[in-house]
Amino acid sequence: MMPTRADGAAFFAQNCVSCHGADGRGAGVAGRELSAKPTDLTTLSAQNGGEFPAARTLSYIYGDTRNSHLSRVMPEFGADMADDLVPVEIDGVLTPTPRELAGLLAYLESIQK
Repeated sequence: MMPTRADGAAFFAQNCVSCHGADGRGAGVAGRELSAKPTDLTTLSAQNGGEFPAARTLSYIYGDTRNSHLSRVMPEFGADMADDLVPVEIDGVLTPTPRELAGLLAYLESIQK
């Protein structure tokens, strides 16, 4: 069974709230201690011409830092999840994606403004 937005919300609550805040806007308690403010995750689509940047978001969360700024503060999640993959359509291509991150993508897309 494919992960849902609710699965992604649960993953977000366990792994992301401390920096990105409960609403995903970057105001988490731990994020206040970082030199660079965590990204406002509710504006990813707005910053990408109104289209949710699934490929770029997945790449960054998974651990590809080529498009990141300076040093990476966020943990890399991909290596620990490589054994449980589901097919997710990314830019028109079914892409093997860690189950937890597939749910997280669905959740993040749902909170866009």
